[in-house]
Amino acid sequence: MTKLHQAFSHDDFRKKGHQLIDQVADYLEAVNAPNEMPVLPWRDPQVAYDDWNKNLLKENKPADFYKKVIQTSIHLHHPKYMGHQVAPPLPDAILSGILVSTLKNGSGLYEMSPLAAPMEKTIIEFFNKYIGYDEEASGFLTSGGTLANLTALLTARQVKGYGDIWNEGNPEKQLAVMVSDQAHYCVDRAVRIMGFGEAGIVKIPTNDKFQVDVSKLEETYNNAIAEGKTIFAIVGNACSTSVGAYDDLEAIGTFAQKHNLWFHADGAHGGAAIFSKKYKNTVQGIEHADSIIIDGHKMMMTAGLITALIYKNGKNSYRTFHQKAHYLWENSEAEWFNLTKRTFECTKFTNVIELYSMIQNYGVEIFDQYVTMTYDLAKSFAMMLKAHPDFEIAHEPESNILCFRIFEKGKSKTELNQLNAAIRKHLIQEGKFYIVQTMIEETIYLRVSLMNTFTTTTILEELMEEILKINVL
Repeated sequence: MTKLHQAFSHDDFRKKGHQLIDQVADYLEAVNAPNEMPVLPWRDPQVAYDDWNKNLLKENKPADFYKKVIQTSIHLHHPKYMGHQVAPPLPDAILSGILVSTLKNGSGLYEMSPLAAPMEKTIIEFFNKYIGYDEEASGFLTSGGTLANLTALLTARQVKGYGDIWNEGNPEKQLAVMVSDQAHYCVDRAVRIMGFGEAGIVKIPTNDKFQVDVSKLEETYNNAIAEGKTIFAIVGNACSTSVGAYDDLEAIGTFAQKHNLWFHADGAHGGAAIFSKKYKNTVQGIEHADSIIIDGHKMMMTAGLITALIYKNGKNSYRTFHQKAHYLWENSEAEWFNLTKRTFECTKFTNVIELYSMIQNYGVEIFDQYVTMTYDLAKSFAMMLKAHPDFEIAHEPESNILCFRIFEKGKSKTELNQLNAAIRKHLIQEGKFYIVQTMIEETIYLRVSLMNTFTTTTILEELMEEILKINVL
C-alpha cells in the first residue's frame, strides 16, 4: 500500500480518530480540574517558531502530535480565559465540525452541496423570527463579521441609487458612512476597501455610556453634507467591541428613515441578545435595520467561523454582486439555493451544520442561557470591583464585556497607564489568567470578555487578588 492510500485508510482514520476524541475529552475535563493547566502557555514567538520548525519533518506518533498541539494552544474552555470575544465551542459544535471537514461540501452552488442552502435558509428564518423580521427577509451565512459588514455596506451602496456601482465603479461624489466613534475597525476597513478613503468615515460622537449620542446625529449629518459628502448608510453597534455598549437602535432607525439612509446593525458580538428573554431589550429597534450581522463563533458558541448576514428585504441581497458566470448557473434569476449569487465567497463550507445541530439538540434555550449567564456575570463583577477601593470601572456593563483598572490616588495618568499595562503583561506571561487591555480616551483599562460558562464570581475574586498581588511586586 502506498503512503497516499494508507493516508486515506478508513481503518487508520478510525484508530486515530478514537485517539483524538479521547484526548479532546480528557482535555475538556482537565481544563476545569482543580490542579489546572495554564490558560495560556506563554512562549517567546521565536522560541515557538524554532520548536515547530525543527519538528516539521520529524516522525511523531499522531497522539503525541495532538497532545503537543493542545498543550501549546491558548485554552478557550479554561474558566480563566476572559480575553477576546471568541466563545469556547460547544462540544456539539466540535462534533459537527468533524462532519463539515469530512464532507467538505462547497456551499456556493446547490449541486455542490444540496445540504447547505436548505439548511441556511432554515437557520436564517430562525434568526428572522427572533429579530422580528417578516417573510420578506432573507440572508445567508458568511465567514466572519469583517466580511459580513463589508458585504452589507456593498449592498447599501448598490441599493441607494448611485447607479450600477458594481459594474460601473464609484461615482465622482464622495460617498460616506456614518458610524459611532466606538465602531469596530473593520467598518473603517470596509469603507476604505470600497474606495471612499478616510473621508468616507463620518464619526458620530458618543455619550458617557459610549453609545452613539443621538442628539448629535443631525449635526453630524449636516456637517458632512456641508463638506460635500453624500451619506448613504449609518451603522449602529449592537454592541461595541471596546466596552460592549448598545446604541439606541430605535433612534438610529428613525434617523435613517428620515434621511433615506441604509441602516446596518453590527450585532457581531451582541446581536445574539435577541435570544435572551432577559436582555432582548438591549437590541430594541433592531428590526428596523436594513441589514444585521450576528456571529456564531461569539455568543452562539460555534467552532467554525460563522456569521449570519440578514436583510430586511431579502431581494436586496441579490443586488450586491451581479455579474454573469454562465458556467455556474443556467439563468440570472434570484435563486436562494445558489448562494454564490449573494455571498462574497465563491467557495465556502457547510458550517451551517454546527448551528443546525445545536438548535436541534438544545433549542433556543441554549443561547438564551448562555447570553443571560455571561451578561449577568459581568454585572456581578462590576459590583465586586466598585466595592473595592483599589479598582474603578470604565462603564456599567451592558453585555459580558467590562473594562476596569487599578486606580491609585496620587498617580498621574501616565503612571496609571504604565501600571495597568504592566499588570496585564505579567498576567499573560504567568499564564494563570488571560485578559486583554484597551485604550479609552487615552487611558489604559484592563478588559474582560466573560465567554466561559465555567467562570464564576469566585474565579473573578481570584483575578482581583492576583492583580492586587502583582501591584505590590
